[in-house]
Amino acid sequence: MLTLTDTASLVVKELVSRRGGPDSSGLRISADEPESTDFAVAIVPAADTSDVVVEQDGARVFLGGGAGEALDDKTLDARVDEEGRVAFDVLPQLPFE
Repeated sequence: MLTLTDTASLVVKELVSRRGGPDSSGLRISADEPESTDFAVAIVPAADTSDVVVEQDGARVFLGGGAGEALDDKTLDARVDEEGRVAFDVLPQLPFE
C-alpha cells in the first residue's frame, strides 16, 4: 500500500486544510490505467466509493482509477519551493530491516 513521507503528510494536510472543506476531504490521485505514470491530483471533499483510502499521520489520500494499483508499492514524497509551489515525487518503498 502507498506510504507517505513525513513531509508528504504535512503538505497534504496543509493543502487540504487550506481548502476549508469537510473533515472527509483529502488529496485524490487518479490514473486512467494501472500501468500509467501520468497522475491527476486534486483536493476533493470525500473519497469516491471505489477509491483506495490511505490515511497516515492525519493526511488522507484517495487513490482512484488505476492509481491504487500503480502506487501500491510506492512512497509519496513532497517538496515545496521558495515560491510555495508544491511538487510530489513517487519513490520506491524501502524494505523494512
